[in-house]
Amino acid sequence: MPVVRDRCHPDIIRHQPPTPPMSDHDQGAPRGRRPRSGGADKLRLERREASTGPAWELVHPRCSRRRREDLEEVDEMIAAGETEIARDELVWLLSECPDFLEAHVRLGMIALEEDDPKLARGHFGRAYELVLRTLDAAGNAQPLPHALEGNKAFFEAAKGLVHCLLETGRRTMAEDACRRIAPLDPVDPLGIQRLLRR
Repeated sequence: MPVVRDRCHPDIIRHQPPTPPMSDHDQGAPRGRRPRSGGADKLRLERREASTGPAWELVHPRCSRRRREDLEEVDEMIAAGETEIARDELVWLLSECPDFLEAHVRLGMIALEEDDPKLARGHFGRAYELVLRTLDAAGNAQPLPHALEGNKAFFEAAKGLVHCLLETGRRTMAEDACRRIAPLDPVDPLGIQRLLRR
C-alpha cells in the first residue's frame, strides 16, 4: 500500500489505498464530480512521530466525528437510566456509520450492564475486528499506543471482548485476543493481559 506524506503536517505519514480503476458507470459521472467512494467514512491509520519513535493512531471515520454530539446525548441517556432509548440511538448511529467504534463499545457496555455477556461480546468483537482489518490492510502497523486519543476506543473494545470471552467460557479465544493485542501497546494501561490471571 503506497505511503504518502501529509502536505500540511510533514510529520504525518498516511497509508494511501490504491485507487481502483474506474468502471464504465463511473466514467459516465458528471465532469468534475467523482462518485462517492466512502473512503472518508472508513477507519484508517496515521503515523505519528513521538519521542519514543514512530507510532500509529486510528483516524475515525468522518461520519463518527460528525456525530460526537449524538454520542454525548447517548451518554446522558445512559446516565439517566434511559438505556432503551440510548440503545435505539446507538443502533441508528451504526446504521449511518458502521465503523463507529465508540457506538459499538457503548452497546457492549449496555449489554454487560444488562448481564448479557454474549451480546456484549458481539458488540465488542465487531469493534475489535474492524481495527484488526485496518491494521492488516496497513501491513500490521504497530505500535498502536493507548495513550493516543484515537486508539482508546479500540482498547476499551478489546478489554470488553476479552472479559466477555472469559465470562462465556471461551478462554482459548481470550488468550488469542490477548496475544494479538500485546505487541500493540506493551504498557497495557487497561490491564487487559491481567484479565487472563483471574
